[in-house]
Amino acid sequence: MNLEKKHALVTGGGSGVGAAIALSLAAHGACVTIVGRRDAPLKALSETHSNIHCAVADVTSVDELDAAFDSACEKFGPVSIAVANAGAAVSVPFLKMTADDLRNLLDVNLLGVFNTFKAAAPLMVDAGWGRLISIGSTAGLKGYRYVSHYCAAKHGVVGLTRSLALELASKGLTVNSVCPSYIDTEMTQRSIDNIVQKTGKTRQQAERILTMGNPLDRLITPEEVAATVLWLCSDSASAINGQAVPVAGGEL
Repeated sequence: MNLEKKHALVTGGGSGVGAAIALSLAAHGACVTIVGRRDAPLKALSETHSNIHCAVADVTSVDELDAAFDSACEKFGPVSIAVANAGAAVSVPFLKMTADDLRNLLDVNLLGVFNTFKAAAPLMVDAGWGRLISIGSTAGLKGYRYVSHYCAAKHGVVGLTRSLALELASKGLTVNSVCPSYIDTEMTQRSIDNIVQKTGKTRQQAERILTMGNPLDRLITPEEVAATVLWLCSDSASAINGQAVPVAGGEL
């Protein structure tokens, strides 16, 4: 696959899944702008590949995100691929959950996708080609205990993705969501830490709790998510639109 002359912007691109996506796209010829809140990991990743540029921004801030897009376009030209990957998760039993808990996850996981797509879509419409990709979750396709606010946000991401796909299909754009189950990232390791702390289980037992719904009986790797994103950017996926693609080992 050759993505030369394509400019991809990846939010939450400094580590984990975002970093894997950025490196995969850059390895296939794309110029990539990674966006995130932490300057140090962004710079560290950008120094590993000449095709990777970084910009600091919080996806919940329209002004910061617009400035990041301006910087990206000045460096590599108009964005033609936008991967809305930035997200956050925390477990809270519903009976102990507050409205602020819900708002915080909606802001990052749903509003962040909206803001990213809102900034990217006009550039793609002008060019007559584009790929808008949200990193959703199996939590956007089913329910999980103790993360009802996260599930609500990710269901919103899938709904936004499917609806926007219908609006933009005639303009040369596709809009899809990649929906992994638990991924081997720092965020999942923190979830494992939380289970160990609250239950006294071993880390192996705690990880088993998270993977028991996956017939592969393991965590998904960031590279597996990145490979799915790469495919959605290819010409062979030009008829894939409005889909929520599970990367979950058969869990769904």
